[in-house]
Amino acid sequence: MSVSRHASRAHASTVSLVADPHGAPAAGHLSERDAAILEFEKSWWAADSSKTSEIRERFGISTTAYHQILNALLDDPAALAAQPLLVKRLRRLRDQRQRQRSASRLVQHG
Repeated sequence: MSVSRHASRAHASTVSLVADPHGAPAAGHLSERDAAILEFEKSWWAADSSKTSEIRERFGISTTAYHQILNALLDDPAALAAQPLLVKRLRRLRDQRQRQRSASRLVQHG
């Protein structure tokens, strides 16, 4: 399924995809790609192939780029408004990983 069909069907009622004349999303709104990434993050585990393969197939980007975009989305108020439970859960996981890395560095250098 293409990103646009997937995103528009899944988010038609929850995300307003308002764009300026040049195609960029208006402030406070998610782009179609960003909405699709959030939707994918909710259900990637149910895919037939690996998450890495699904990311490449659906979005045409590397997993590194995907995670950079996702990380930025976690700080975007529009993402929080569109998918509050998902964004809050992913923020908690990100914060937990950051605390673990910090603790690990303290042990290594302490």
